[in-house]
Amino acid sequence: MNLDEKQLESSLLTQTFDFAVNIISYAAELQKQNRFIIGNQLLKCGTAIGANTREAEYAENEFIFISKTETAIKEATEMYQWLSFCETRKDYPNCKDLLNELAEIINILNKTIETAK
Repeated sequence: MNLDEKQLESSLLTQTFDFAVNIISYAAELQKQNRFIIGNQLLKCGTAIGANTREAEYAENEFIFISKTETAIKEATEMYQWLSFCETRKDYPNCKDLLNELAEIINILNKTIETAK
């Protein structure tokens, strides 16, 4: 792994961690509105992205790295679905910034997979 790839991973780890923190706050807002089902789904997906990205960083081999990164992408795309639902609802808190942040994470994850393959 070269320096650019390490910098990309470090940046990605920071982004996914920050995203998880933001999702926890957003889910807390939903739970204050008694929207527990959506809030819980967002917590699961939103925190799993960073967890899988972190696991990929310490993968024993390339196969596991790719597998964990692909799992992070799956969680991110599910997350995008849930946030898109929230965005369409006028009675839900605004999540446009979260959607933009997530789109950037998905792009980086996809580039990471392309580079690894």
